[in-house]
Amino acid sequence: MKSVLVTGVGGIVGQGILRNIRSLNQEVALHGTDVRQVSAGNHLCDSVHVLPYAYDPGYVPAVANLVRVLAVDLVIPSTDYEAYFLARHASEIDAAVAASPAEVSAICLDKYKTHEAFQQRGLRFADSMLPSAYHPRHPRVIVKPREGRGSRDIHVDPVNPQAFDDTFVIQQYLEGPELTTTFYVTRSGRLHGAITMERELEAGSTSRCEVTTTHDREIHTLIDRMLEHFPFRGSCNLQSRVTATGVVPFEVNCRISGTNSIRSQLGFPDVAYTIDEYLNDREPAMPRVNGGCAIRVTHDVVYPELRLDQIRDRHDDFRIF
Repeated sequence: MKSVLVTGVGGIVGQGILRNIRSLNQEVALHGTDVRQVSAGNHLCDSVHVLPYAYDPGYVPAVANLVRVLAVDLVIPSTDYEAYFLARHASEIDAAVAASPAEVSAICLDKYKTHEAFQQRGLRFADSMLPSAYHPRHPRVIVKPREGRGSRDIHVDPVNPQAFDDTFVIQQYLEGPELTTTFYVTRSGRLHGAITMERELEAGSTSRCEVTTTHDREIHTLIDRMLEHFPFRGSCNLQSRVTATGVVPFEVNCRISGTNSIRSQLGFPDVAYTIDEYLNDREPAMPRVNGGCAIRVTHDVVYPELRLDQIRDRHDDFRIF
């Protein structure tokens, strides 16, 4: 039996990855990690292990040890930091890592670096500047952490943008519908396909979304140009808005994104593509994107007669309601 390690199983991304892998009905041992022993992802894992945050010096050695102990064949990171650090130290981990090269994930981890890299190569991106160099040039701005924090600590039209330090970035506020595009690049560097959804967010996560093909030509041209300059690999996510001048990206994520559970039901199962290539060493099936929409709901994982400190994994007695 092959073995897969999914990181960050307490988050929406990690839980979606776990559900997708379970739905494939393959003989796979599925292990999870998180910074806490008990999270919403435990009931989907054969075992769960506590790790420090990815930027902790002990993170990579801890992952490498788990890979050895659990005989892991594939590690799938679910957060931006983990994608970067695992890619950077891939030679220290005796398993495949489903992530873009560190040179790319380092750029995408930092929204200001992404702006600079795109600008240097003539690629569209939301105009961005550091607070220390701020001067007004847009009617509206948004201030956010340069490095990903799950849509937290975001400030729209703050009174004094330059009051923030340079761990933040000031971006032009883009008016228009928000799009989330997932594209998958094979290990050989070929664009396998893409899916775009118009979405609404609540608390930083997609709450409602609908497949749209209206902007496919413009988005696919942008992705093609991105691939000319950067060696993206696997599943990646492009966030943008439809403005009066066209589609303008404002963030790129070098990892599987949070709507992976929705995409798999609408013809673009990028987690399955990842398993095909990185675990089973075979060509992924072709995308069959169709129309459709999704609305996120909340369910509860209930453990009768158990305390929180007794919860371990999917072998516990639980029910979903």
